[in-house]
Amino acid sequence: MNLTEKIADRAFAPVRAALEEARIPGAVLGIVTAEGERTVRFGGRAQTVPEDRKLDEGTIFDLASLTKVILTTTEVLRLAEEGLIDLDDPLHRHIPDLHQYDASAPIRLFTIRQCLTHQTGLVAVEPIYSWGGDSERLKALILQRDWPIGEKVYSDINFILLGILVERLRGRPLTETPLPDGLIFRPDPERTAATENCMWRGQVMRGEVHDENAFSLGGLAGHAGLFGTVEGVLNFAESFMKGEVLSPATLAEIVASTVGTRALGWERRYPGWSGGSLCHPDTIGHTGFTGTGLWIDRERGVAWSLLTNRVHPSRHVETGIMPLRRAVGNIVAAEWSRR
Repeated sequence: MNLTEKIADRAFAPVRAALEEARIPGAVLGIVTAEGERTVRFGGRAQTVPEDRKLDEGTIFDLASLTKVILTTTEVLRLAEEGLIDLDDPLHRHIPDLHQYDASAPIRLFTIRQCLTHQTGLVAVEPIYSWGGDSERLKALILQRDWPIGEKVYSDINFILLGILVERLRGRPLTETPLPDGLIFRPDPERTAATENCMWRGQVMRGEVHDENAFSLGGLAGHAGLFGTVEGVLNFAESFMKGEVLSPATLAEIVASTVGTRALGWERRYPGWSGGSLCHPDTIGHTGFTGTGLWIDRERGVAWSLLTNRVHPSRHVETGIMPLRRAVGNIVAAEWSRR
């Protein structure tokens, strides 16, 4: 038994307990090293209602807000590496029609860096799906809306705007962004873990994005809509640790740009963090509302992903996902440090 197998066995113990206690339907845990050694553990159900389906290692998950870091942040930072943007450019430089009837509107002056670090003061979330209209009309409304500016909070709106910016500069929809193996925009429902029994859409969501706003924006936006298997997420993490996703200069800037708990797109360790308290202080990570998460400790050369469908069949249930994530992270960090 190699090291990642031993760590995975121990780190999956609290996950197995959560499955046995029916706090979450299903889960997959994957651990990968910078050298490419990896191990996956899984259990539970991909769906429980209205039918029962077993989960396996290749089950596809709605990655939810992991879209923000795996897709959108990466694409924005690649644009900077290609000289097409600077992180301190104001949004209006690349989206000139943003609030175009008021040149002094604060949203026009927010920088790309402020959006990545959630320092704009835009609202956390808005029921865009309730506005009505097709995806292009909704994007137009988003750009022209007189958004209130308040305290600086984690905001989906920041990343919806960044997604629009990427589409403008690439000249193609986000759905045409090349993806590594194991990541997908339009998954096979038969291979996909179910999420919520959605009251708005009147069905259990499976193979279609759980996030209502992403759904109304065509199935993918800068904040949500990416799907993937645990192997796909680990492929990204391994390439990230090897410096194949972004340049060393960019990787350093992700951490150096931290404001509070927020790095460029990613989160940094803080008291009560989802990745636990024992990982390296420069560890970055992110979670997704559906029950997903990815944490990358580049300094120690290890990353882990816990993918669950904790919102199935309802988001309005306390599953204990946050303490579960911390328990897994602490076990991984502690066991890895003993090598």
